[in-house]
Amino acid sequence: MATPFKRSALTLLAASLAASSLFSTGAQAEGKISIAQQFGIGYLILDVVRDQNLIEKHGKEQGLDIKVDWNSISGATAMNEALLTGSLDVVSAGVPPMLTVWDRTKGKQNVKAIAALGSMPNYLLTNNPNIKTLKDFTDKDRIAVPAAGVGFQSRTLQIETAKEFGDAQYKKFDDISVSLPHPDATAALIAGGSEINSHFSSPPFQYQALQNPNVHKVLSSYDVLGGQATFNVLYTTEKFHDENPKTYKAFYDALAEAEKIIKADKPAAAQAYIRVEQSKLPLALVEQIVKDPEIDFTVVPQRTFIYAEKLQELGVLKNKADSWKDYFFEEAHDGAGS
Repeated sequence: MATPFKRSALTLLAASLAASSLFSTGAQAEGKISIAQQFGIGYLILDVVRDQNLIEKHGKEQGLDIKVDWNSISGATAMNEALLTGSLDVVSAGVPPMLTVWDRTKGKQNVKAIAALGSMPNYLLTNNPNIKTLKDFTDKDRIAVPAAGVGFQSRTLQIETAKEFGDAQYKKFDDISVSLPHPDATAALIAGGSEINSHFSSPPFQYQALQNPNVHKVLSSYDVLGGQATFNVLYTTEKFHDENPKTYKAFYDALAEAEKIIKADKPAAAQAYIRVEQSKLPLALVEQIVKDPEIDFTVVPQRTFIYAEKLQELGVLKNKADSWKDYFFEEAHDGAGS
């Protein structure tokens, strides 16, 4: 799937991480924000924000001309590195990677979540007909994930693995997990014949893959979490939050407006996704996904605390959160989150 973002941006970003740290100590001037998102319809809220220039709109309401720098990166590890070196102001990833960086920066950069980007199921898919449950995976299988061992999909798999095989075995499938962006993993799964025979996917890629009769679902993240749950979130440092109150407010208000726009006109939101992402997916399929009752494009976090509890119990997180509000900035606290 083509996107308007240059894939070389990831390479350029990785090459500039060290150099960018030279600038990370300077104060961020109000009116500038650099944002990174990953691939997939899980970032529809951001696509609508970008399509409708909502950050700029809400900035002007505060008398501020905001310059927005959009980037695309695959994988939570690269996201977190870019945030902590000052290359980016706001990054996006699944709930577990956000919790990991919240945990590691507590008392230092104090990274916290800004808002959820929506609740949607992620499916563990395979083209191996012998795999029906987790117990059927062997050392010969390979599971593609965006960030092996640390991303949303890997952490979700670890939590389910702990249930099935015991806490001591929660990393059982890390050795057969391979880091690969969703578009590439989807192509490999559909084509077959490669070492990648499984993929812990996300929308829209999972629906695209399931159109192939050789691909079937093994597990849904909703099965693991007990229902509708936040897939990905946006997060930033305490420094950016505190030093840029107008820019931050404009960004949060833009996200909230994008949610309303999507819910008011889902077909138009689907068109915005194709426009911004330059997606080659059929519009009808994208509309079907946006209208899927399992999916809720909302800035309100849902069931994120399950990750905070389980990952702390497994020893992945050192710090114990008392509630979801511990790792979300206060602007998000008014919603009925969890």
